[in-house]
Amino acid sequence: MNVLLLPTYFPSISQFAAMVQADSITLEMEDNFQKQTNRNRMYIYSPNGIQMLNIPVKHSKENHQKTKDVKIEDAFDWQKQHFKSLEAAYRTSPFFEYFEDDLAPIFQKKHTFLMDLNLEALDIVANCLGFDLKYAKTEEYFHETTDFSDFRHLANGKKDTLQFEPYTQVFEEKHGYLNNLSILDLLFNEGRYAVEYLKKQAL
Repeated sequence: MNVLLLPTYFPSISQFAAMVQADSITLEMEDNFQKQTNRNRMYIYSPNGIQMLNIPVKHSKENHQKTKDVKIEDAFDWQKQHFKSLEAAYRTSPFFEYFEDDLAPIFQKKHTFLMDLNLEALDIVANCLGFDLKYAKTEEYFHETTDFSDFRHLANGKKDTLQFEPYTQVFEEKHGYLNNLSILDLLFNEGRYAVEYLKKQAL
């Protein structure tokens, strides 16, 4: 399976399942930015249930701005807030402390472009998982493609309806199992077993 995916902010479990099960991975670089998608947000399991972490971006006056040209709005200290939220959500999970030092630098480094941040987040998680991530990048945009299994829609949470097997989550006694959160939820709860889990999920 040759998959085509959009790089997002600490991608969903569905996107990582597609990558782990793929024979080859191609990342979409030429799409137009769409608001209210996972391009600049992720969902985690907080003490109060599902929580969205959103990266503020600078909005262009142009109607169609490519995602790769979108700049991060650095007037807010969103990085500190995101890391604090992750700590509150996962400090008691089995693997947070194990991976904390791998993840912390991305919340301290200043990125200009959203795409650069998303690609770095992807590489960090793959490294934490022990998953050998290799990918190609698109050079032009195709609305439809016959060359790939097109999973670009997974960047839009509303269009991503995949359901996965439950695994142990920190606050499940309070709020039950929450499906298809950021890959960080699976990483902090399952550690490197996450790759085996991802291989078994139906897409």
